[in-house]
This record gives sequence, C-alpha cells and structure tokens, in this order.
Amino acid sequence: MGCDGGTIPKRDELVRMKKKPEQVDKNYELNAKWFHCALSQAELSTPIVCCELGNLYNKEAVLEYLLDKSSVTTNIASHIRSLKDVKELKLTTNPAFEQKSVEHADSYLDFQASRFICPVVGIEMNGRYKFCFLWKCGCVFSERALKEVPSTVCNNCGKPFTDQDIVVINGSEEELGKMRAKMEERRQKSKLEKKAKKTKISETVTSRNGESSSSSSSGESPKDGPEKPAKRAKTEHTSSTSGAAASDVKVSGAKLNGASSLKGKIPELSKHKSVAEDPKASKVFKSLFSSSHKDRPKHLQSNWVTYHSYHI
Repeated sequence: MGCDGGTIPKRDELVRMKKKPEQVDKNYELNAKWFHCALSQAELSTPIVCCELGNLYNKEAVLEYLLDKSSVTTNIASHIRSLKDVKELKLTTNPAFEQKSVEHADSYLDFQASRFICPVVGIEMNGRYKFCFLWKCGCVFSERALKEVPSTVCNNCGKPFTDQDIVVINGSEEELGKMRAKMEERRQKSKLEKKAKKTKISETVTSRNGESSSSSSSGESPKDGPEKPAKRAKTEHTSSTSGAAASDVKVSGAKLNGASSLKGKIPELSKHKSVAEDPKASKVFKSLFSSSHKDRPKHLQSNWVTYHSYHI
C-alpha cells in the first residue's frame, strides 16, 4: 500500500489539491510589453507606432494587419481602422545602451537596459516607470517629466497640447478605460468637423450656382462685367490708331500729289491706266514710276510700279 518503511506522507501527497495558476515572472512580462510588438510579438524596431490605447507596434506589422486582418487571431488591434489611428513615436535613443549580439547561458541579462530614454529626465523606457506620448506630435516623455516641468507646449518640438492629447503607454486597466473614452471623444469630434466642412462646401457651391443662374436670367454673365471696360478701351484704342493711320495716309497722299490745296484730303482715284497718262500728275511724281520711261520693255512698264535702278 505504500507508506511503509517508516515514511510519513504529507497531505498534498494524499489529497488532490486545486492547482494554482502559474505566475509569470514580472521581468519577462514587462519585457514582452515594452520590447516586443503587440501584434507580431517580434522585437520592436524603428519605426515604432502606438495606438490610442497605448499599445506598441512595429509599423510594418500594422501595415500587414490592415492589408490582411484574417492573419491575426487576437483582437488587440480591432480598434485600428487605418494608419490615422496610430501615431509614429519620436523616441530619444539611450547613449549608454549596449546590445549584446549573443546571449550566453551563464551571462547576466539586464532587463532594465533600454534603447530609449526620456529626453527631459533621462529615465530609461523599460516599464519600471510610467511613460506617455502626445497624440498631436508623437513625442515621448516620462510621467515624472510632465509633472516636474508642467507646460502646455511640447518640450521637444514646441507644439501646443492639452490633457486630452496625453496617452499613457502600456497603462493599467483603469487608465485603459480612460484612454478608450478619450479615443471615442476624439473620433466623434473629427466626425463633426468633417461634417461641418462638407456642409460649408455644399453651401458655397449652391450659392455660386444661384449667383450664376441669376446673372444668366438677367442676360448678363458674370464674366461680361469686368471685361466691358477692357473692351471699350480696346475699341477706343483701335479707333484712335485707325484715325492716326488715316491721317498719315491723307498727309502722305497730299505730299505725293503735290497739291497743297487739298489740305489733308485723300485724292480721288485716277481714271487713267498709268501715271504717265495722267495730266494732273507732276513730272517729279511721274519719275518715281517705271511706266513713265518708254525706253523700258513692255513687261516692265506695269501700272503703279515704283522705279528701281536697273543695271543692264
């Protein structure tokens, strides 16, 4: 039957006890949250993004999730609809961090060493201290820095922010509920802003259409209004130029005919076939044309052809 030979059994050896849940080492739990992607469980590598609930992801893993959501079995990223629902973090690198290429069995593993630190206080971002980021700019700070240096402007980039823009990274359940309420409020506000913009655009379009229809019904298009003075100025300019040209023609005609009594009037067209046959034309005027020279060949004695010196 056992228990012979002077052995003394214990109660847990004789009675079946309810098994206690296995306790996960706190160091490993923090390491999984702060150093690994919440979607792919791979090690975090830049660019690193964070959602409105404070979960850390690799940007590549988020893109793969958005392309094929059936590949992920967990619902941790069910609230992510597009890249607008995550913010790329602006992290400050830790100059004292040394990453070991190979981990030996007998080597000491420092779980508190982190690649990133707070730019204000210098605390390492390893999960032992609470860290936050600003939703508007994506800059990461520790909670201690936000309390010790209170400001309404980001200490890193200078952009203004409010308490609604502060998101706690890997927060507790209570903080998770508050951040979920902030997320819903932020999304509702963006919806209302988009709706207001659409209504404003539609109102402007309808008002423009109404103005164009009223102007067309009155018989005056909106384009004709500002162009009328330009057209008038153009017609005046053309009339003035044509008048000046006509006056120049009158004066030149009067000079060519040698008739001083015309006083700027255009002479009447001659009924004669050539200038040489016109009795009213002077000899100087006739000498300008080759038709006055009868010595020239007939094909050169055309009417109203100016005289040119020929070299024969």
